[in-house]
Amino acid sequence: MGVFTYETESTSVIPPAKLFKAFILDADNLIPKVVPQAIQASEIIEGNGGPGTIKKITFGEGSQFKYVKHKIDEVDHTNFTYGYSIIEGDALSNIIEKISYEIKIVASPDGGSILKSISHYHTIGDHEIKEEQVKAGKEKAAGLFKAVEGYLLAHPDAYN
Repeated sequence: MGVFTYETESTSVIPPAKLFKAFILDADNLIPKVVPQAIQASEIIEGNGGPGTIKKITFGEGSQFKYVKHKIDEVDHTNFTYGYSIIEGDALSNIIEKISYEIKIVASPDGGSILKSISHYHTIGDHEIKEEQVKAGKEKAAGLFKAVEGYLLAHPDAYN
């Protein structure tokens, strides 16, 4: 098994606490509402929303994938960090055992936020994951992030 790690950063004008509430804590409700073509539904299969919780994410009709299951590894409301792993679903294909994500939202000097994301691709056997292979997923995640940011800008009283 190999582990391939990729890091990304996204900036937002939204303050960290508000962005964490919307993009992380209420993502199961907000993202299907804002971008239904990307994510149709999210449901908790096991747990209470904290570490150990397993969620099934059903993708929208336009997606190349049907679903994934996430296992929440960490939720830190004080430091705005969130960790989860994709443990099942057609997005893993036959060469990836799981994908783990570490997300941290920090304050930017202008009063907005910087979302830092680290992804760890755990491969089966000696398969290698190249950055161009994860590029499409990164672009989709960036699109969801910008859609949530747009929603928050259009609804300034939400998630205060």
